[in-house]
Amino acid sequence: MEQTFMKEKGILHLVLAMSLPMVLSMMVNALYNIIDSYFVAKISEDAMTALSLVFPLQNLINAATIGFGIGINAAIAYFLGAGEEEKAHRAATQGTFFNALHGLILMILCILLIPLFLGLFTENSAIVDLGVRYSRIVFAFAMIISLDLSLEKVFQAVGKMTVSMVSMLCGCIANIILDPILIFGWGPFPALGIEGAAIATGLGQVLTLVIYLCYYFFRPIPVKIRLQYLKPDPETLRRLYSVGVSASMTLSLPSLMISCLNVILSGFSQAYVLVLGVYYKLQTFLYLTANGIVQGIRPLIGYNYGAKLYDRVKSIYRTSLYLIIGIMALGTVLCLLMPEPLMGLFTNHPDTVSAGAAALRIISLGFIVSSVSVTTSGALEGLGMGTPSLLISMCRYLLVMLPAAFLLSRVLGARGVWYGFPAAEAVTALISGVLFWRATRFS
Repeated sequence: MEQTFMKEKGILHLVLAMSLPMVLSMMVNALYNIIDSYFVAKISEDAMTALSLVFPLQNLINAATIGFGIGINAAIAYFLGAGEEEKAHRAATQGTFFNALHGLILMILCILLIPLFLGLFTENSAIVDLGVRYSRIVFAFAMIISLDLSLEKVFQAVGKMTVSMVSMLCGCIANIILDPILIFGWGPFPALGIEGAAIATGLGQVLTLVIYLCYYFFRPIPVKIRLQYLKPDPETLRRLYSVGVSASMTLSLPSLMISCLNVILSGFSQAYVLVLGVYYKLQTFLYLTANGIVQGIRPLIGYNYGAKLYDRVKSIYRTSLYLIIGIMALGTVLCLLMPEPLMGLFTNHPDTVSAGAAALRIISLGFIVSSVSVTTSGALEGLGMGTPSLLISMCRYLLVMLPAAFLLSRVLGARGVWYGFPAAEAVTALISGVLFWRATRFS
């Protein structure tokens, strides 16, 4: 099974063919996030607040396992492009094993630390109790998540984007169906409340893993996961961790940022914590869709870079940038025209809806310019350049964002936090342009 189509097909056709399955998957995944939160919000506003507070730790597990999966993806694509198939097998095998180990460690740590973590942000015992009950079930599936994401990146690296699409769609759709059944006790099922939401999430992830394994065993792919390739070797580990660690840190930065912003916002009102949580649920529909484009181009960029086709690397970058700008423009229009209905999905309190609508209008001003950072970060990961990709995310979430949010909140109150988002995106876009120009001076 040759992968030469990655260096032979027309750029736009190739980017769309690789990206659209993942865009569809990401859109359904984002829809699941919104629907899951919608049903949890029907339990109570305390339940939705608990979900918002748990989100950073949940995102940390996803970040660590997705990030290392990106390292697996980049290593496999590079080795295949360079014609080194045995090294690609080693990257897939060792990457999957170590990512499963990461998931196990994170599962133990997060289950132990969640009560202490929640206590940092609220003294409301009901919210803490709901958060602990939800998160301990969700975190128990961390190792399943790590295997899901490892296999996702292996299949993507060899161009099997449809397999990833089908596996993710089935898991998300199962989750969406199970949510109301297990939360509210439809039919013969008991009403489990917030625990039902957690169980539905875990079962969806198990289904995704089963589908990946069925594809792997019954429809062989060019890359093999075998015990004979498990013995660690320096070159493979260097490639896996050089991109994987940076990508994991990049993806975990939003968790740190949200936790810090929660501290700032809780000083004004607990309602603003809920608003931030709702925003991050809503923005997944936008940024996960854009991430579908990024997932499609990572193996393309890695393969063509390994094959030394540098002009194609730059063309892939430009094409994906234009597509992501289109996605962000649509998101901007929606947030400017209908913020109240969007917020109203998660709360009935008029003051919270009003505050959330104002936040969406302000934050959305940075969507289009963020296209540069999102595209550049993904392209650099495809090139195996994890450090500059990490720097971009550091600027978006910490180095620029947090100081801007803190300083503006001293002047404008809670609204100042929302203005920190477009300010950080504008500064980071300039930095991203410079980093990509320096990284692609190879021709």
